[in-house]
Amino acid sequence: MNRVQRLRDLLAQPGLEVMPCCFDALSAKLIERAGFPVTFMSGFAVSVARLGLPDAGLISYAEMADQGRNICDAVEIPVIGDGDTGYGNPLNVKRTVQGYAKAGFACVMIEDQVAPKRCGHTRGKQTVPREEALIRLRAALDARDEGAEILVMARTDARATEGFEEALARARAFRALGADITFLEAPQSEAEMRRYCAEVEGPKMANLVEQGDTPLLPPAELAAIGYKLAAYPLTLQLAALKAMTETLDAMKDGARPQRLAGFAELQAVAGFPEYFAAEKAYADG
Repeated sequence: MNRVQRLRDLLAQPGLEVMPCCFDALSAKLIERAGFPVTFMSGFAVSVARLGLPDAGLISYAEMADQGRNICDAVEIPVIGDGDTGYGNPLNVKRTVQGYAKAGFACVMIEDQVAPKRCGHTRGKQTVPREEALIRLRAALDARDEGAEILVMARTDARATEGFEEALARARAFRALGADITFLEAPQSEAEMRRYCAEVEGPKMANLVEQGDTPLLPPAELAAIGYKLAAYPLTLQLAALKAMTETLDAMKDGARPQRLAGFAELQAVAGFPEYFAAEKAYADG
């Protein structure tokens, strides 16, 4: 079964899927090893990890597709890819969807921000008019329907720019047009989250950013409200940032870092045991 079909099956099952987000091949492998059935490549986290730059439209399509290709090659679970605004006009959007499918993604997210876009929980967001957002999405869906083996998630950031009612209307329109998953970014209350889930059909994703705008409801409550996916885009990167900072502080003070994984564990994650087994098989003829 390919990863697109596996994602379809996950979306069709009852309940909520908790989805830690990845930013490189290592984080994706750790998510898979922990037993999670799906992950999401966070654009914010990739921009920070690959470029050391903010999620403000500075990273390019080619860099994101390349990072995604490495991630998808490293794991077997379905990966959803952040496709931002599609990187241009409707033809660029089609190319983005096609390129993400070739990279191995099971789903691509396309949003309605003005390019260059920025993180959904930071200042200065702008969104395109609804009609332009629908044209952008139609191009993505055309790429899907014309043979790109990939699902399409439609995201709206209109809550911050046009208000909740417009964001809700866009999410309904996205689903009506044919989006496989919808994502209303940064609702500001549990009541808004409940209305979104009640009034928009189909699978929906919640985006849980620590210290962000969306209430951090527990998974059981998100499931009861009607969400299908709960993405945690920065949790692993925040954990890594704190752990590495504390380790560097200890080393700077001349202390030996204490909270380290074992070397054997790192070798196992990297795949050394399998590599050595294959190497021996060739050597033995």
